[in-house]
This record gives sequence, C-alpha cells and structure tokens, in this order.
Amino acid sequence: MKYIIFLIDGAADYPLEQLNGKTPLMVAKKPNIDALCHKGTCGLFKSIPDEMPTGSAVANLSVLGYNPKKCFEGRGVLEAASMNVDVHSDELALRCNLICVESGKIKNHSAGHISSEEAAILIDDLNKNLGSEKVKFYPGVSYRHLLIIKDDKFSKKINCAPPHDHPNERIKDLLIGGDELTSRFLNDLILKSNAFLENHPVNLAREKSGKDKANYIWPWSPGKKPKMKTFSELYGKTGAVISAVDLIKGIGKYAGLEIINVDGATGLFDTNYEGKADACVRALKKFDFVFCHVEASDEAGHEGDIDLKIKTIEYFDKRLLARALNGFTEIDDEITIAILPDHFTPCELRIHTREPVPFLIFNPQKMSDDVNKFDEKNCSRGSLGTLQNDELIKMIFE
Repeated sequence: MKYIIFLIDGAADYPLEQLNGKTPLMVAKKPNIDALCHKGTCGLFKSIPDEMPTGSAVANLSVLGYNPKKCFEGRGVLEAASMNVDVHSDELALRCNLICVESGKIKNHSAGHISSEEAAILIDDLNKNLGSEKVKFYPGVSYRHLLIIKDDKFSKKINCAPPHDHPNERIKDLLIGGDELTSRFLNDLILKSNAFLENHPVNLAREKSGKDKANYIWPWSPGKKPKMKTFSELYGKTGAVISAVDLIKGIGKYAGLEIINVDGATGLFDTNYEGKADACVRALKKFDFVFCHVEASDEAGHEGDIDLKIKTIEYFDKRLLARALNGFTEIDDEITIAILPDHFTPCELRIHTREPVPFLIFNPQKMSDDVNKFDEKNCSRGSLGTLQNDELIKMIFE
C-alpha cells in the first residue's frame, strides 16, 4: 500500500452571508474531492492542541503525527532547516516577515505579496545596514524570511504577534514583550528597519506602481533547534514532502523526509498545480508516503477574498487532484488518499482559528460511510468522529 496526504492549507471556513450561509468548501465545484469523499470515510481532526498557537507549524506537525507540545520550537528553526541554515545552540531563529504598515497599522502581513526578487534586494540591503556578527537576515520566498540572532543571552521566552493574525491593528500595541533584553533588542530592530525601508528604491518603485510597500520587518515565532524523531523511526515509512513553503519543507527535513521542489510553485493561487500533481505521481513510485501541501487557500483567507478562496479550491480539484488521480493509475500498488486542511482561515476574520477541520480518507480496501460532500458540516457526520493527536496518521496507515 502507498499513502498520500493532500493538505489544502486554510481551506476550512465559516458560513458566509455572501454565500447564503455556506462556506467556500460547500460552494466550490470540486467533483474529484467529493468523489473520494463518497468512496471513503470522513470525520473531523483537532489539529491544534489546546493552549498551542493557531499556526500552520503546529497544525501540520499534528497532521504528520508529531506532538507539537514536545517538538514545536517556533517557525524560524523549521524554515531555517528548509533553507539549509544551521541553527547553533547560542542562536535564536525567528520567522521574519516583510510587512506593509500604513498609518501605524498593519495593512497586510505580506507587503502586498512582494516578489521574491524584490524581497531579496531588501533583505540583502538590510544585512548591509542592520546586520552584524549578532544579526543575520536570510532571504526566503516572497514576504517570508529568516532572522538569526547570535547571543546566548537572548531568550526564546518572548511574546510575538504573528502579523497575519493582526490585520488593521496598531503596531505599537503589537511590539514584542517578555524577556526584557531580547524584546528590547528586537523592537529596536523593527523600528530601525522602518527608517531604512520606508524610502528604499524598491519601495518607492512599488509605491509608484500602486503596490504596497514592504516598509517594516516583523520577527516572530522564536525558537531553538528542535529534537524530533524521523518519520521512518515513528511510522516505518519512507516519504517525501512537496510544498512551496519553507515552513513545511523544514518540518519535512527534521522528519527525515525528502524535499521535492517543483518549478513554478509559488504558495499562491498561481502556483504550478500540474507540476505538483506530476511530482506526486513520481514520488509515490519511489516512496511509501507523500505529503503534498498547497498554500493558496490560506493566503486567500488571509486576504479576506472569498471568490479567490473558492477558485483556489477549484484549482486544486481540477488541476492538481484530477491530474494526480489519473497519474496514480501508472502505479502498481493500491493507494490510500487523505485530504484535509490544516486549520480554518475564515475570510471574515482573516486569521487562523482552532476548530477541528474536516478530513476524508479513501482506502480502497475499506468500506465507505454515507458522506458524499467534502465540507465542514458534512464531514462532521462522518463515521470516524473527531480525531486528535496521532490518531489521524495512524488511521491513514491502518
């Protein structure tokens, strides 16, 4: 038996007045997902344990059967692993967004989804002007970057606000708290970044063309290097990760899974769905297990764009899943397929929330239940009930 999880990041949502009380999953045309739902079994999965942050790192660790209470050390170290940046014992790693601030408030967490090329120029110039032996910025993809602070006196016990959870809020109310030495140093770096970035040529050009400026850095999710068993040690399976997002690739690296990069994978609605589908087919021929992560729906939810969120779900169904299913006929083995979001990203709120997410599992050797549509309401009636912790991954491998 082969196994694959398709993770539609942030696809779950609340009923919306604009959709006559339905959710984007309910409205989207997704015949291939619904067909698997009809042939499989369904339920809900509590991906975010109580008292844990509602981030994708925690949720995806849970989906893969890890206990985030034991191994989650912040997004920064996970993204560092993806970027092949070693984090040493005297270093603190933080995710570092380029964000857009207007009138003292966070306009968006992504600097208007700045291009990787523009962002690389800004990160390089930040290193030249604010970097030191103690401070190092590493360029990532679009607005997602890495900040390493080298000083064993700095603490991970600081309170940072994920910028995607605080749209339209004042930055002065969101500055870092907790350990005084660390928070004071990082808050000073945030303010200095604005003084440097506000009139940077890249930002002046973006402003002239009607785009949002990347006029602040925003460090968050601090941590030290985590300790994790490999996926093979936990579940006896070889595997691979397919994603455009450094966070997910970092989880895969610590889990000992092979990272497969797909040309044109962006993490947005314009990602290379077809390329990811083909990569899934190739990977399943080689490995026992594949984790295919698609970010686009989450970004649409953070933008509050209902129509775009529906489109990303439909693109996943038509362009990725349908193509992958067709390719799976080339594989001389049966395949268990699971599909789920990692968390809710309601368009109404534009942030992550912690409700249990819908999931389906199609195992060709097992009977189906009576759920025919994949969405938040219908999956709650599924025969598998509400799972948590490592119950989902064990159910997939059962």
